[in-house]
Amino acid sequence: MNNSKNNIAANLRYLRSCHSLSLEKVSEQIGVTRQAVAKWESGISLPDILNCEALADLYDVSLNDLVRFDPEQEGVPIGPKNKHIFGTVTIGERGQIVLPKKARDTLKLKPGDTLVVLGDSDPKSAGIALVSSDTFLRITGKSINIFFKSKEDGT
Repeated sequence: MNNSKNNIAANLRYLRSCHSLSLEKVSEQIGVTRQAVAKWESGISLPDILNCEALADLYDVSLNDLVRFDPEQEGVPIGPKNKHIFGTVTIGERGQIVLPKKARDTLKLKPGDTLVVLGDSDPKSAGIALVSSDTFLRITGKSINIFFKSKEDGT
């Protein structure tokens, strides 16, 4: 219980800071006193389940993460609902990477699944992203199939 209490307090402090909200603003949004919010953030007391749900909605995090996410153990602060930082990977000599088990399990990835590799080469935002091919096709629609078909045909 003490670990959950510390997690909730740390997560609430971090989330309020990230959203640039005052104690007063959070208390207005949730419908409690400023002192109640201060006690939750200091770990003196815990919000009840209804207030936890309201806080999770306010900060756009999952209720489970609000209560259980341990920023010290994870090494990163709590993130938005359904967004994850799975850690780091090292690129092998032939460009291969191994996706962390937690990422594979969370996203239900299995051997043989196809991922689309996307990249941004702008020095200000350079990065790489992996997206399941099914998701990519659903997002881009048929237009991507037409694009690749025309490239194959040379048109």
